[in-house]
Amino acid sequence: MLRIYERYFARQIYLAFIFILFAFSGLFFFFDLINELNTVGHGNYKFGMAVLRVALQTPSRFYEIIPVAALISAIYVFAQMAAASEFTIFRVSGLSTGRALRSLLKIGIPLVFVTYIIGEVIGPYSDQLSERVRLEALGSSVSTNFQSGVWVKDTLTARDNGEQVTRFVNVGQLNPDTTIANVRIYEFDSKFRLQNVRIATSGVFEPPGHWKLTGVTDTQLSDAPPQAVNPGDALNPVYRAKQTTLPEYSLRSELTPQILSVLLVSPDRMSMFNLFRYIQHLTENHQDTQRYQIAFWRKILYPFAVFVMLVLSLPFAYLHTRAGVVGVKVFGGIMIGMSFQLFNTLFSHIGTLNTWPAPITAAAPALAYLAIGLIGLKWVDRH
Repeated sequence: MLRIYERYFARQIYLAFIFILFAFSGLFFFFDLINELNTVGHGNYKFGMAVLRVALQTPSRFYEIIPVAALISAIYVFAQMAAASEFTIFRVSGLSTGRALRSLLKIGIPLVFVTYIIGEVIGPYSDQLSERVRLEALGSSVSTNFQSGVWVKDTLTARDNGEQVTRFVNVGQLNPDTTIANVRIYEFDSKFRLQNVRIATSGVFEPPGHWKLTGVTDTQLSDAPPQAVNPGDALNPVYRAKQTTLPEYSLRSELTPQILSVLLVSPDRMSMFNLFRYIQHLTENHQDTQRYQIAFWRKILYPFAVFVMLVLSLPFAYLHTRAGVVGVKVFGGIMIGMSFQLFNTLFSHIGTLNTWPAPITAAAPALAYLAIGLIGLKWVDRH
């Protein structure tokens, strides 16, 4: 149960937090909308669709802003208390620094919980919906920078004869409704000899674990007897091809629309569950997972940045009015919050380039700022 002074702190901080959160979100909404104006007018993408797309990105903006909003709101409240000598009265009444810190962390627990809910449930869903609204209005599909489309490695652990099969799947178009088009599938045996080439005009996922391909051209390759002019040259093998045309074909695959949908949303805006599944897929196919592992650990640790920001805010309660007006303290809080976001993003990129361990890369910025906050708190407590 919260004590009387804790309820007083919580009420003041939460009211300031809500105001600052929506103020910053409105600012980002304005800038995001300006950025979308370059696309307005193409296809069916009208101004109303741009407003809807930016509005759907608001939960992710909340997720990014919550720690900074918690810092600024707490600094504002404590600066006002210091200016009115309220916090001095609390200290004279027996409120120690350690006790104030514990009370502040208790106030931050609901904010951490809200951050997790937005980051895991609301944000990823609204971001995917936002991308689909835009793509459907533009009448376009998702692809990578490659002109040939999306390339994905797909490994099947077993076949009818127990042999491992490796596929390289080329998806020309990934539509907003998760259907695929212009599909090419190159299938290799355990010795990486090309065995089959399938070309399909479109495909739709049929759970569990099958893609229904339509308009399929299937080319089966088998070893042909070595010719006299080319007696078993390993670098220039001779194949016998058998081509068939099928209106429909059910393809068993480890790929799912959830794995392909990572192309709709950046790793930082994916849920931990989708990140974990995609990391497993990349690991099974012996592909680099560094970027996604860092994003995964950031998703785990980022909500706890609220606690770090609250620790940083508490020293401002010990600074009297003569040490600076409330506006200057709030501006200092904004600078601290922005520097944390900048350092957090920069450290992730540096960790990716240097292949540092993902947990350390994700936790280092928060630990550094937590140390700064504790040192600052100890200093103001002594002085």
